[in-house]
Amino acid sequence: MPEARPISLDAGTDGREFSREDHELDKAFSAVLARMTGGISPAALSMAYLDWACHLAAAPQRQIDVAHQAFQALRKIAERSVHFADPNRQPWDLIKPQPTDRRFSKPQWATQPFNLFAQAFLLGEDWWHKATTGVRGVDPANEAVVDFSIRQLLDTFAPSNFAATNPEVIEKSLRSGGENLVFGWQNWLSDLMQVLQPGGSSRGTPDFVVGETVATAPGKIVFRNKLIELIQYAPTTEMVRPEPVLIVPAWIMKYYILDLSPHNSLVKHLTDQGFTVFMISWRNPGAEDRNLAFDDYRSFGVMSALDVIGRIVPNVPIHAAGYCLGGTLLSITAAAMARDGDDRLKTITLFAAQTDFTEAGELTLFINESQVAFLEDMMWERGYLDTTQMAGAFQLLRSNDLIWSRVSRDYLLGERANPSDLMAWNADATRLPYRMHSEYLRKLFLNNDLAEGRYQVEGKPVALSDIHTPMFVVGTVRDHVAPWRSTYKIHYEVDADVTFVLASGGHNAGIVAPPDEPGHSHQVRTKAADAPYLGPDEWQKTSPRIDESWWPTWFSWLGQHSGVPGQPPQVGIEGSTDLGCAPGDYVHT
Repeated sequence: MPEARPISLDAGTDGREFSREDHELDKAFSAVLARMTGGISPAALSMAYLDWACHLAAAPQRQIDVAHQAFQALRKIAERSVHFADPNRQPWDLIKPQPTDRRFSKPQWATQPFNLFAQAFLLGEDWWHKATTGVRGVDPANEAVVDFSIRQLLDTFAPSNFAATNPEVIEKSLRSGGENLVFGWQNWLSDLMQVLQPGGSSRGTPDFVVGETVATAPGKIVFRNKLIELIQYAPTTEMVRPEPVLIVPAWIMKYYILDLSPHNSLVKHLTDQGFTVFMISWRNPGAEDRNLAFDDYRSFGVMSALDVIGRIVPNVPIHAAGYCLGGTLLSITAAAMARDGDDRLKTITLFAAQTDFTEAGELTLFINESQVAFLEDMMWERGYLDTTQMAGAFQLLRSNDLIWSRVSRDYLLGERANPSDLMAWNADATRLPYRMHSEYLRKLFLNNDLAEGRYQVEGKPVALSDIHTPMFVVGTVRDHVAPWRSTYKIHYEVDADVTFVLASGGHNAGIVAPPDEPGHSHQVRTKAADAPYLGPDEWQKTSPRIDESWWPTWFSWLGQHSGVPGQPPQVGIEGSTDLGCAPGDYVHT
């Protein structure tokens, strides 16, 4: 076996140097091209379509089936068009929208001819799905790319996106004398000016100001380095549990999704339950941070926070919780600590966090060698991945909800969604350093090194099976970023008791689930370390359902793994410099 080459500070995960001089012309060309394509690699997309087209061309029976399906769809629409005014014909008699498709949910869409428009569109969409899937020999990844990209293109032409074919818009235009179209034009101009204004604040943000209306839980900054500020929140009970809670949020967005308004702040609910809470607030990187490595987030982030907490609350194990990418980082940290005999973690909690990336949902459509190389060239120019690129990728995963529904509401109906704290947080995006993001995509998404035992920390591989610490893992039913079946794989990756929760909602709204907010539910079951494995489908069928938020279940679980309450610890390290109050400085960057 060849000896591994040491990786320098400016080297990629495969040993390639991250210098600005390496293939500058190629990188510059790709960077320009990326701005034109929205960061999507034309080569990757072309290869996927070529794979599908070549295999379809070599499958005459499949071509006949596809042509027959097209003929059947056209025949149905033609017959329905002739009899569209027949009062005996029921709406949606040809095809019904999917339960998650809310574009045609209003009763106006059951009237003619709009119901016919919608059904014709859905039949066309269904035909394209059948035409692009199930072709023998096509690589599953390429098939998914073709199906996804075709769906995005078709969504552009949905009848709900045009005033003349949207009955809701026509009805409101007649009722208001066209006032909604005037308001829609104003909304569009306002959004355009906002996009063109450098550094302009996102819509909805002025109503929710960090430190004033969101991220308001009282606390102190007890530590700061080049990457993090560590917040220690003030206790809200006379007595607190001896074990503190450290929360490791993702650095893709700001930390305060877990400290929004007082009523839905997980931080406030934790302190009200008698826990001492620490939170990492990540610094938003700039071009000068291009060579920050993924492991820097472990060493200067989680490990530094653990060291500081150990000085504030000495000789006491810590409850650690990680959200999304922060949960993945926490899993790596815990595995490395277990390998090295570091027993400072009392429990580990993961919120919508993946440790195996083989089934990471539609986000993996953007991850292959061609696409990653294209993204690296795009980041090379600036030294980071811009906020708009990451936000655009997430919006594409739910384009009907996040893009086209807004087009219809804001620009055709002339309405604006009421600003919310979650909307304000979602607009407060961050950047990702060049090297860190490249390593993240290659080591975790592309190569799945963590799950397969190849991920290295300090020159030695780590294994999730070394983790014996009790775990509480949360997945959400409608998560497009970290699908729950992907997060469920933790059951056979670690050698620990795992309490798994499947919560209602999605990646954000399913995690921010305050107990007094209606509509939340969850399923929960604990698997002992030596218990037999239960598959995700069977687990979902047999696990008990609780019609309330999962937060109280977690609080109870933490309590069961905590000691007897006592006096609150000191705030900060004795004799240290005053670094100011929460939410700190980095969150404003």
